[in-house]
Amino acid sequence: MPQEPLQIEDVSGIPAGERVLRLNGPVLLSNFFAFQSMVRGSTSPTLILDLTQVPYIDSAGIGALVGAYVNHQKDGRRLALVGVTQRVRNTMQVTHVEQFFQFYDTVAAAETGSAKAS
Repeated sequence: MPQEPLQIEDVSGIPAGERVLRLNGPVLLSNFFAFQSMVRGSTSPTLILDLTQVPYIDSAGIGALVGAYVNHQKDGRRLALVGVTQRVRNTMQVTHVEQFFQFYDTVAAAETGSAKAS
């Protein structure tokens, strides 16, 4: 099985104190290292992960998300997930990590903190 690429765009032009990483592709053991490194290196008060174009995620990807959550919580920073597909959300439910995250429909909603009603 060929390695499935994960593209990560560091979105600029957002309010000060926020960083948006837009992911495109599945988050898998074979490709999550660059993502994990970017998240660990982020020092912004708010990190928004746009997962709109992430069709699925494996346990390593879930681990990277949980690591991002832990890293941000211990430093009093905020982590927001945007555009999580039902398939990814189901994986988060099965692994019992969904309750750790704040979900938003759009980056704009995450920037204002308008939580998705779900």
